Amino acid sequence: QVQLVESGGGLVQPGGSLRLSCAASGFTFWTKRMGWYRQAPGKEHELVADITSTGNGNYAESVKGRFTISRDNTKNTVFLQMNSLKPEDAAVYYCNTYPLPAPDWGKGTPVTVSS
Repeated sequence: QVQLVESGGGLVQPGGSLRLSCAASGFTFWTKRMGWYRQAPGKEHELVADITSTGNGNYAESVKGRFTISRDNTKNTVFLQMNSLKPEDAAVYYCNTYPLPAPDWGKGTPVTVSS
């Protein structure tokens, strides 16, 4: 089965940085386009960034220039480097395949941006 384990979230002040990690298993990771999604309270999942199997990244306009998505196919891991964080970035962050996410979402990792 697909397993997705997110980590690296936490509490950070506005303008701060966090690096999220996603360890994936249960599928042929290197063949799959991956995405980072976030879910704020009371809202649906929002795609933040996606990355092709070979490492080309794409970003939502709201995070462009601040976030960087990357992957290590030898370790079945996706990363999201988040810089210049804003309060509106606060959410639970998830990784999953893109554009068709697997139904078995991980628990996510919460990001809080507050002074």
